[in-house]
Parts: sequence; C-alpha cells; structure tokens
Amino acid sequence: MTQTSEKRAIKSLLEILLVSTKLGLTSFGGPIAHLGYFHNEYIRRRKWMDEKSYADLVALCQFLPGPASSQVGIGIGVMRAGILGGIVSFIGFTFPSVIALIIFALILQGLDIGNAGWIHGLKIVAVAVVAHAVLGMAKNLTPDVKRKAIALFALVGTLLWQTAFTQVGVILLSAIVGFLLFKQHFDHNNPVVHFPISKGFAVTCLILFFSLLFLLPILREVSSLRWIAMFDSFYRSGSLVFGGGHVVLPLLEREFVPSGWLTEEAFLAGYGAAQAVPGPLFTFAAYLGAVMDGWKGGLLATAAIFLPAFLLVFGTLPFWNSLRRNPKVMGALMGVNAAVVGILIAAFYQPIFTSSILVPIDFAFAAILFSMLVYWKLPPWIIVVTGAVGGSLMTFL
Repeated sequence: MTQTSEKRAIKSLLEILLVSTKLGLTSFGGPIAHLGYFHNEYIRRRKWMDEKSYADLVALCQFLPGPASSQVGIGIGVMRAGILGGIVSFIGFTFPSVIALIIFALILQGLDIGNAGWIHGLKIVAVAVVAHAVLGMAKNLTPDVKRKAIALFALVGTLLWQTAFTQVGVILLSAIVGFLLFKQHFDHNNPVVHFPISKGFAVTCLILFFSLLFLLPILREVSSLRWIAMFDSFYRSGSLVFGGGHVVLPLLEREFVPSGWLTEEAFLAGYGAAQAVPGPLFTFAAYLGAVMDGWKGGLLATAAIFLPAFLLVFGTLPFWNSLRRNPKVMGALMGVNAAVVGILIAAFYQPIFTSSILVPIDFAFAAILFSMLVYWKLPPWIIVVTGAVGGSLMTFL
C-alpha cells in the first residue's frame, strides 16, 4: 500500500468513526428508528449508497438473526473502508451507549429514570424519525400495486402474529411471492456494490459462527470458569434473536435472573437505563455484564452479544452481489423489500407510536418535530435536543 493510499484509508476510517459516533450519540428509538437515522445520514446526506442497495442491505440484515441496525451500520462501514471500516462503524455507533450503561450499572443503579419526561420526549422524536423513513422507503420500494399488496400483507402479519419468528416468516413468504411475481424482472441499472471481503474469509466466519454456537455450551458444562458461562449466554442470545433488541430482553432475563446472577429489580432498572441512551438496545448487555462483573464484565458481554452480528455480516456480504443480480433472486428481493416497508409501518405503530403518543399533546409535538426534520430540514441532533427539552417541559403541563 502506497503512502497516498494509506492516508486515504486513514481518512476514510476517521470519517466513518466521526459520522457513526454522531449517530451513536443521537440515535434514539430502537432499531427501526436507527434505520431512519442511517437513511438520513448515510443515504440522503452523504450518498454512501444508493437507495436500492441500502434497501437490499436492510432486507438482508432483517433476515439475519441479531441486531439489524448494528448489522446495517457494519455493512455500510465495510462497503466504505473494508473490514476495518465495519469495525470502526460499529465502535462509533455502539460504544457511546456501552459506556453510558456501564456507568449506569456502576453508579446510578438506584436512580429511577424510567419515567423521566425527557425520555418520553425522545420516544416522540423516534415517531418523527420513523415516519420520515417509512414515507421515503415506501415511495421507493412499493411503486406498484403488487408490491403495495406485499407490504400490506407484511404489515398485517407482523401486527397480528407477534412472535420471535414472525418477521422471518413474513420475509420468507414475501420472498417466495416476489420470486413468483417478478422472476422475469431484470434491472440493468442495479449497481454493483463492492465489499472488500474474500469468499474464503466469509466461509470461515460462517463456520466460526456455528462452531461457537454449538461448542460454547459444551465448554460451559466441562468448565467452571464464570466468564465462559457469561460469554455463552450472551453469544447464544445474540445468535438466536430475530426482531431486534426488545426481543432479546426476555432471553437475557431467562439466562440471568433465575440463575441468581442478578435480581429482577436490577434487571428492570437496567432496562429503564437502556431506554435513556441512544444506540442499539443490545448494549443492554453491557449493563448486565457490569452488574455481574464490573466494567470488564460489561465489555465481555458487549463483545459476546455482538460477535454473532459480525460473523453473519462478514459471512454473507461477499455473496450478496452475485445473488441480487440474478433475475430470480432479484424478484425475491423485490418482494422482501416491499415486506420491509410493511414491517417498518407495523413497528412504527407498535411499539413506537403506541408507547410514545399517549395524549393529544404528544401527537402535536410529534407533528412539530416531523416538520422540523422534513420541511425545515434541521439536523437530527437538533430534533433530539428539542425532543428531550420538550418532553421535560410537557411534564409541567
């Protein structure tokens, strides 16, 4: 590598770190809201990917187990600057909330912040952000009646059958319908997105993913080391979750509360803290690890629960272009992309809208934030600050 290319690579990594850290400090509202923040920052403003490639990446990460928004961020970082870019993107987006939750665990466990007004304001911010994302993605991904019907099916199915596997089932059925409806479709303008990962490395990541999934429980049984048991529990939770951070919470509770590793009260206090910080809800693991074993436990838990996301993203991205440029696969992806719109709308309604818009003033405030974001085109951090301040003030009304 020449000196010029080294400087270019370092510049790209620093750019990714700065942008992802800004998102990590301001992205409230859960995985669906995060996709809206990503879309606004990476696609609308910086144009690091085109709309179609971003939608396909979102569809792929929705299909994979693990934290979808974090996986999308890793994928964008990989596209921008290789494997290091994916790691740097993850660090920037994740570590602000990891650090905050470890501090909460060590210092602020007894503070009741779950019902604070400013947290409610941040939930209303998520309503505005997700509404913006839904409108933009629906316009691009459901332009005809067939794809609107697929999105409607996904919306109804996701709302009426809320299980851990519903989202995967909806995506699979939508892929089949898309394959049948659009298998002759070929888009010559479908861009090739280059991911600098070899297929050999990708296969190694997939083998490692499944090996750890099956070997860690065995190591846990034959070893008395506490950290192996912790790593196994967090790794397994991160490997088997479809549907985002809220789904992983009951898994983690079953892993650690009945066994006596932490109390139900400590678990619920951490959940309240997790709602107060930006970034992926999977960083709740950092709080749990810190409660059980200090800051080292927090870092171990974070590494364990996010490791499956890295292995799956690195293991699937190199095969993405060849699959998505196949006309039959493209038809399936068209169905999946339409389904993602329906899933986004369902998630917008529940839990985002239903948990945030409780009284008329909440809806009025959401409309103001939406206008600030969409029509006045103010930066997202201003929307976040306005939401937090407004939520605090509304407690006095």
